[in-house]
Amino acid sequence: MSSAVGDAVGPARPTTAPTDDQRPGFAPARLARLARRAVDDLELDLTGRVVLTEAATGAYAVTPVIASLAGARVVALTKDTRYGTVDQVRSLTGSLGRLADARHPIEIVTELTPELIGGADIVTNSGHLRPIDGEFVARLGPGAVVPLMFEAWEIGLGRSDVDLAALRSRGIAHAGTNEHHPRIGVFEHHRAMVLRLLSDCGIAVHGANFVVVCDNPFEPEIVDGLVCAGAQVHCARSLDTVDTPENVDAVLIASRPGTHPVIGRNEAQRIATRWPGAVVVQVWGDIDRNALAGRGVPYWPLTGPAPGHMAVLPSAVGPEPIVRLQAGGLKVGQILLKSTALWTDEDREYVDAL
Repeated sequence: MSSAVGDAVGPARPTTAPTDDQRPGFAPARLARLARRAVDDLELDLTGRVVLTEAATGAYAVTPVIASLAGARVVALTKDTRYGTVDQVRSLTGSLGRLADARHPIEIVTELTPELIGGADIVTNSGHLRPIDGEFVARLGPGAVVPLMFEAWEIGLGRSDVDLAALRSRGIAHAGTNEHHPRIGVFEHHRAMVLRLLSDCGIAVHGANFVVVCDNPFEPEIVDGLVCAGAQVHCARSLDTVDTPENVDAVLIASRPGTHPVIGRNEAQRIATRWPGAVVVQVWGDIDRNALAGRGVPYWPLTGPAPGHMAVLPSAVGPEPIVRLQAGGLKVGQILLKSTALWTDEDREYVDAL
């Protein structure tokens, strides 16, 4: 079943419906401004295209609105969640769409039909649509594209929400999004995310001494953010290779998750012995909180995220990272719809090939 929303479309929180984030930075009028700015900055043009995405809450509410601002006809799937009901999301989406002055109404649906999937030009790998499995892919039209709202290296982390083999077998164009692109700039927000995590932990960054254990592209932004804030930073790919004196305030873990915790019993003992009193701060990469507690090592956050997930969300520092990522993913969709022979050098900078 489906229903069209308002005169125009939009995601985010309306002034009348409850939302999952009441911070002023997430106010509907501001989300609308951020959505319009992202469309302008990325020169996003989806005129005449059909975008199948989700309608959600919080910063993710902007996704269908951004597509509509770019000229697309948008079909957005929603569900009841702990963040909001279908009716609340429907109201919220319409409110934000009107504030953003979106170009077309957004069609909100609560179930997908083969016709809706087959009629889409661009399908996002948004939460409500996942998994994009073999059955889903089989229903896509031959000219459809699937832009992914993450970088290509993340595929190696065991993501199972998109069946890449099925996309390849059908010849469906797909690619990741270059989050480092200056007009997208998602990775630059990781600096603020880490600073927020440390502030919540009660550690002032200026003058502090940190060990950063990182084995992935997060490293430059994390280290640069700490150094610019006045910290001493010792970075290594593993605890075994850290060469730093005592008096460490915190050990930041930002490593790719694996089959075992990045910080287990042996690592907890090493930290307790080498840097007594240092706090283990989880950015990314699973840590064994019981092992740390058993050796008297403090840790943060107190409650861990789901396995493999980051301990601090991009939305912790505001809606900007999410807005730019969603717009960037749709920009990749715009490019994938063109023949690769027509791609410009600028186009290629947005696309992170898989």
